[in-house]
Order: sequence, then C-alpha cells, then structure tokens
Amino acid sequence: MSENMKVAEKELVVQENHVEKEEGETMETKKKKLGGMKTMPFILANEVCDRFVGAGFHSNLITYLTQVLNVPLIKASNTLANFSGVSNFTPLIGALVADSFAGRFWTIIVASIFYEMGLISITISAIMPQLRPPPCPTQENCKEASNSQLWALYICLLLTSIGTGGLRPCLVTFAADQLDMRKSKVESRKWNFYNMFYFCVTMATLTALTVVVYIQDNVNWGSGLGLLTIAMALSVVAFVVGSPFYRKVEPGGSPLIRLTQVLVASVRKRKVVVPDDDRLLYENRELDSAISHDGRLLHTNQFK
Repeated sequence: MSENMKVAEKELVVQENHVEKEEGETMETKKKKLGGMKTMPFILANEVCDRFVGAGFHSNLITYLTQVLNVPLIKASNTLANFSGVSNFTPLIGALVADSFAGRFWTIIVASIFYEMGLISITISAIMPQLRPPPCPTQENCKEASNSQLWALYICLLLTSIGTGGLRPCLVTFAADQLDMRKSKVESRKWNFYNMFYFCVTMATLTALTVVVYIQDNVNWGSGLGLLTIAMALSVVAFVVGSPFYRKVEPGGSPLIRLTQVLVASVRKRKVVVPDDDRLLYENRELDSAISHDGRLLHTNQFK
C-alpha cells in the first residue's frame, strides 16, 4: 500500500513539473508576441498629438497673456520663463519616477491625464467670462486679470508641466522598448520607424504653428485651445487602446542609487590593479538583467 502511495506521489510530482514547464513556455511565448512594429502606430499617434498640443499651446501663450488676460508684457514674459523652467525640470523627475518604481507605461498614462486636466482647465478659463477680464480690443487702459484669475492660469500651467515631465522622457524610450534589437531585421526597421517618427512629429508641429495659431488669433481662443484638448484626449485613447500589445519593461530601480554605488566603488578601489583579462573583472548578470535588455557594453581602456 505504501509503495503504491509513493508511486502515486512521484507521478503527481512529475505531472506538476510538466504543468509548470508548459505554463513557463506559454508565458515565454506570450512575451515574445508582445511589442514589435505593431505597437508603433499607437505610440506614434500619442507622440504626434503630444507635439501638436505642445507647439500649439506654448507658441502663442504670450499673446493669450497680453491680449486676453491683459497682463503687462514684462510680467507675461516672466510668467512664461518660469513656466518654461518648470517644464524643462519636471522631465528629470518623471524619468526618475519611471525608472525607479512606476514604469514607463503608467508614467505616460498618468502624465497624459495631468496634461489633459491642464488643457481642459485653461480651455474653460478661455470660455468662461468669470475667469478672464473684460475684452479690451483697443489694448489701452485695459483691466488686468485679477489674482484669482492668474492663479487659475498658474494651476493650468503647472498641470501641463507635470504632464510634460512624464511624457517627454518616456515616450521615445517606451517605443524603443518595443523593438528587440537582438534581431537583425529589427535594427533596420528601427531606423525606418524613427525616420517616420520625426517626420510626423515635425509635421504635427508645423500644423500646430499654422492652423492652431490662426484659429486662436482669428477665430477665438476657446476654439483653439479646445482643439488642443481634443487632440490630447485622442492621444490618450490611442495609447490605451494599444495596451494589450505593449512590452512593458519592469522598472530597473533608481539610477541615482546605481550611480552612487559606482562612485563609491570607484573611490574604494582606486588603487586596485586592473587585470589584463577582461573576464576577471566583476560582473553580476543577475543584478544587471533589469537594465541590460539589448546586450552589454564591452570593456574598453579608452576612458582611463
């Protein structure tokens, strides 16, 4: 009886191992099917809409401040300078958040939502008379926007700056994550994709600087900003629709921690003699696996 039980247990273990192996192979097959060129239309649509919105929003904002909110030119220039500084700083934070714990996919989603909230807010402020001073066609003795109206604008600009911080450092790198550079055919496709990528981005910027600016100046600001708001909403929808096809790379941890570790190790081992054979140098492929997806850099004496 005991022997039959042992045989049954062995058969059960073999079956469990077989099932685990099949599940592992299935997961590996699914991972291989993710990513690739089929994901590029969704990412490209998001990036094109983002550049379209960014160009149409930033290029003519000085006109909105001076002619709609009746802000003095010097004050308007300082506001835009501060806004530009924040927008150029937030991508550093966005990149750290994406690489440390959030991942690029969720960073892009959350940043797009913040950007959309900012655009919706500034569109509403351009439409509602309570959120802007009375029109002043002559631009003489105009009533300047109140502090509450300016703070509503500042909140809108802050929301768009947060959105920029998540989108700018993640979109292109997220597109690169979808391409497996270990395949020779993908490398040529990658160059073709980036040629198309920058062509579409440039055309989106050109369209925004002509069509959107014309609408803002000659039709009304509500329509011009509303068009940008709709474009940003479409970009979010396009990006989310492609979610089932994306290869979502897990965050590799904070790069600042790795940089600090390298600096500390360099100082502590500054007097250690470097071996002639590169194979004797320390490497830990398990620890580096999270940040070395497309191969490893070869050792070189060039920077000694």
